[in-house]
Amino acid sequence: MVKLVEQCSGVGDLMRHDQVIRQVHYEFSVFQGMVPQSGLPIPGQRTLTGSLDFEPARESADLIGHVLTLKLEDGRHVGITLTGEGGAIAEGRHGTGACLCC
Repeated sequence: MVKLVEQCSGVGDLMRHDQVIRQVHYEFSVFQGMVPQSGLPIPGQRTLTGSLDFEPARESADLIGHVLTLKLEDGRHVGITLTGEGGAIAEGRHGTGACLCC
């Protein structure tokens, strides 16, 4: 069982190696795996899916598949990976977790 735990949209900074590549409009949802009987979250079973205004056909396609950082409007940093389909993103991994805010 999964539960929608957050939806975000706004304008933020797309970053690689602490360098801002450019500002992007982002939109994503975060889903958390839950234990059906108790409703408690399952650690490590979180999924982020969404998109950026990033078009690989016009922009640097060498960013596809690499873990990048998306700095959100509220100041949080999220590890993402560009999947290559019209700016689609998935959760990326930075060290032990994807979200650098918690």
